[in-house]
Amino acid sequence: MADVATKTAERGDKPEHGVLVLAALILAAAVANLNLSVANVALPEIGKAFDASQTELNLVAVAYSLGLASSVLYLGAIGDRYGRKRMLVLGTLISIPACLVAAWAPTIEVLIAGRLLGGLGAGMAFPTTLALVTALWRGASRTKSIALWSGIGGSMNALGPVVSGALLLKFAWESVFLITLPLALIALVMVIKIVPKHVNETTDPVDNAGGVMSAIFVAAVVIAINFAGVPGKGMFALGLAVIGLLAGVLFFRRQARSKSPLFDLKYAKRSIFWVAACAGMIVFGSLMGAMFIGQQFLQDVLGYTTFEAGLSIIPGAVLMVLVAPQSAKLVETRGSRFTLLLGDVCCLLGFALMLFTWGDGISYLPVGIAYALIGAGVGLAGPPAAHSLTGAVPVKRVGMASGTADLQRDLGGAVMQSILGALLTAGYAASFSKQIGAAPGGSSISASVQTELEKSYSSAAQTAERYPQYADQIISAAKIAFTQGQSWAYTVGLVAITCGALLVWKFFPDHATELKLLGEYGTEDAPAAAS
Repeated sequence: MADVATKTAERGDKPEHGVLVLAALILAAAVANLNLSVANVALPEIGKAFDASQTELNLVAVAYSLGLASSVLYLGAIGDRYGRKRMLVLGTLISIPACLVAAWAPTIEVLIAGRLLGGLGAGMAFPTTLALVTALWRGASRTKSIALWSGIGGSMNALGPVVSGALLLKFAWESVFLITLPLALIALVMVIKIVPKHVNETTDPVDNAGGVMSAIFVAAVVIAINFAGVPGKGMFALGLAVIGLLAGVLFFRRQARSKSPLFDLKYAKRSIFWVAACAGMIVFGSLMGAMFIGQQFLQDVLGYTTFEAGLSIIPGAVLMVLVAPQSAKLVETRGSRFTLLLGDVCCLLGFALMLFTWGDGISYLPVGIAYALIGAGVGLAGPPAAHSLTGAVPVKRVGMASGTADLQRDLGGAVMQSILGALLTAGYAASFSKQIGAAPGGSSISASVQTELEKSYSSAAQTAERYPQYADQIISAAKIAFTQGQSWAYTVGLVAITCGALLVWKFFPDHATELKLLGEYGTEDAPAAAS
């Protein structure tokens, strides 16, 4: 087996030892997917441990996807140039100390930094997995492989809270950040021994300046969103937003003029590429946003244990795995447009159910159905989105396509979590402030206590422990405030998903036109791919 990597060669539409190679790539991707969501179920415990604000909890949840999203285009391009396997090995290796830093973090700031480091490691590894799938497989085999990569990867993301919840029954919150250590070690060995060393890599120089600009653009905008609703942080958020948007303008100007662009606008402007990218960001972001808020709602408002909250995700994970292969068939028979729209409809129904039924005292049924619908939506949308992105570029540019596919998950997740988290924070604080103002004797509550009550649900729960005579009133008010905050978030989520569906409906080509365009792209890009 030690020589498999050097002997592997493409045969027809798939590589030699294709099953083992695909297993290694999916396992490496699973490390990143699990790490994206393992923190969600532990957020209430983390909040209590550090007396964290809702904004700090938002950053714990979003830091991993932020690190991944801000670096994935740049690192994907470096992999294209200097070796995809090398980047995959390095990224998987970095995930090990990153997990340890997060698990042993003495402060909330160190925990956020550990999550960010893990995201940067995933930025090296994750885009490489899809780039290699795209480079090593062809035709229907590629579609099926992408469907497996997408479905299993997405289900691992959804199963993160289940495993975390089980651990938290007996261990402290630190344990959830150690879940991926054994997987990372196994993946590292498999990648080294099985994955081919070089597959259709480019000799073009890497746009390092563009890479730095793209990282600043994504990071500044996402962090600005998180602080936008925090009292006293308005100017800080505005300054970051200006920096981020300026970096974005400079980045796209540079890409339009560069001879070796990091993000080739020649391919990005193709409707099959940019519409799939935007639609995928919204769909994958809806999954991350739903799990982020939902795990806190189930524990804080409904009183679920960590394990029960984790188990609530199971319908979504199961539907994701079952639907992804069917999605691949739909792409072949009905086209990407139809399949993307079907995924959007499922996510839309899931968010509508959360908005109109999730409140204090509800049964599990609307929770399970909502997660099942969102899981089915992601399972349907994942394969056509990735298929469209990779099909719209030549093989030498699959690092760009796979990086954009990862951005669907990671930037979509970071932005949606940040927006929904900011709305949750603002809605929670506004509701609690209103309740205090309307309560008899509310004017006697000191400013410091009111700040603690409005900071987060976990902070309100700790305040209730200090004032047991008012504990019932405080917890009741916190539940009402949290429910109000999540309603704000889910309303905006519904609007975003609707916009994504309209975008696909209006601008993505029908099946016949899609096949024609993909054929034209293949003919047009063949000289570039062969050079």
